[in-house]
Amino acid sequence: MHARVKKRVPIGILAYRQGEPIGWCSVAPRDTLLRMSPDQDDEEEGVWSVVCFFVKRQLRGERLSEKLLDAAVKLAFKRGAKTVEGYPVAKGSPSYRFMGYLPLFKDKGFEETGRAGSRRHVVRKTKR
Repeated sequence: MHARVKKRVPIGILAYRQGEPIGWCSVAPRDTLLRMSPDQDDEEEGVWSVVCFFVKRQLRGERLSEKLLDAAVKLAFKRGAKTVEGYPVAKGSPSYRFMGYLPLFKDKGFEETGRAGSRRHVVRKTKR
């Protein structure tokens, strides 16, 4: 992670309230991350991935994940992304919950395009 920051490779965004960090969303060019799906086309250019959310426990339920996702998409498109991809799970999933929930992405205009394993969905939003 330190090497990526030193090279100025995007890694994500932070949310602050009154100067204190309260949330995180990992958003970066997909080719800078581990392979997220066995079906992904590694030749496709301009794809950024949203792979992790964190919101302080006492602030959950305040729709901060929505704000983080909006900001992540905006950043990715501003930095040249053609498509933003996410890998959320269903609400009842016992694992990968840090990747976000499917309704969050669908409510923000992402379309489901496949699966990445048995729990993770692949969703995409293309710049218009």
